[in-house]
Amino acid sequence: MIIVDRALQARAEAGKPVKVAMIGAGFMGRGIANQIANSVPGMELVAIFNRQIDAAKRAYAEAGIENVQVVSTVTELEDAIARGEYAVTEDAMLLCQAEGIDALIEVTGAVEFGAIVVMEAIAHRKHVIMMNAELDGTIGPILKVYADKAGVILSACDGDQPGVEMNLYRFVKSIGLTPLLCGNIKGLQDPYRNPTTQEAFAKRWGQKAHMVTSFADGTKISFEQAIVANATGMTIAKRGMLGYDFAGHVDEMTNMYDVEQLKELGGIVDYVVGAKPGPGVFVFATHDDPKQQHYLNLYKLGEGPLYSFYTPYHLCHFEVPLSVARAVLFQDAVMSPIAGPLVDVVTTAKIDLKAGEILDGIGYYMTYGQCESSNIVQEQNLLPIGLAEGCRLKRDIAKDQVLTYDDVELPSGRLGDKLRAEQNAYFATGKTLAAVG
Repeated sequence: MIIVDRALQARAEAGKPVKVAMIGAGFMGRGIANQIANSVPGMELVAIFNRQIDAAKRAYAEAGIENVQVVSTVTELEDAIARGEYAVTEDAMLLCQAEGIDALIEVTGAVEFGAIVVMEAIAHRKHVIMMNAELDGTIGPILKVYADKAGVILSACDGDQPGVEMNLYRFVKSIGLTPLLCGNIKGLQDPYRNPTTQEAFAKRWGQKAHMVTSFADGTKISFEQAIVANATGMTIAKRGMLGYDFAGHVDEMTNMYDVEQLKELGGIVDYVVGAKPGPGVFVFATHDDPKQQHYLNLYKLGEGPLYSFYTPYHLCHFEVPLSVARAVLFQDAVMSPIAGPLVDVVTTAKIDLKAGEILDGIGYYMTYGQCESSNIVQEQNLLPIGLAEGCRLKRDIAKDQVLTYDDVELPSGRLGDKLRAEQNAYFATGKTLAAVG
């Protein structure tokens, strides 16, 4: 049911646009700014943060907005918004704290910085739309607890594959079927890719090499499927997911899965490499009613027991503003954890690692991420890759070995570590939430 467009049009006609601020002005951020400015009546991007102010200005300029104000205090930002002017800043906290902003879009992909921003935004009762699966897949459940307590929406976004999967999942459930698999279609999966191997591709598309590497080495899809699992109650069939290579259409894959195993597990998240329609998503579902099975066969979905539904594209920044509108106008999250984590993304050695080395970040040279059941993560004390950057190795680690907390020394004073520890304790005991300093 499409109602968001008309709701936004009504806000435009009433002269009361949804006012949004954005954290991050990179490749995706610039696309979002252009989309809101030129294609979303009833919404205004009133402020942009970026560490380099020129990047924030560039995002507005590429959207056709040249007259922007540089602000350095909350008062200056609030005054600019009140005057109907556009603001840029090098201080992300201003966007979290200022009045006159309905929601924030977080587009950094950074876990520690993202955690700081999201917690500050929640503290000031702002809805937050995250284009940051890395943050969501590391501490999303505890952030959701804080958001619920504050009465605001914390959500992943439409357009990215997890959001598209969730929309499809909700549709399939709404017509009476039982989803048993949420799938993501990839064109490449090689855990040993690094920024050097991906440099030419990144340059061609104007992206950062480490970001492109996180797509190629499987870390990004692991985060994407982990947050789908946490939002649906599904799990994985094995560490790293099944990840079939298949050159045909996803409709032809329904006989590749054991339906009884899927039911026993309560549904799984997975991915396939090389299938059509790439780069889309798919949901496999069952129906228990023979009469409805007959209709599904008539409608060319086959004889079952698994029925295939798919979306043949994901349009990233084009759909992000719709996620904002859903949160602000309808209090509807595109996707958020339903409880504690069910699937995590664990740190795996991309090369042989040596004691004393400092781990680099997601999409770089030293590690890649794999999905693992959160129960196993807790039992084996595995290190989430969202918290691996900056850790010092205590011992040598062989290529493809999964790292544990016992293998590393954590950097001191990180909010992400505090929230992760609180998440572990909260969902293990159900104790009352204590504020993190």
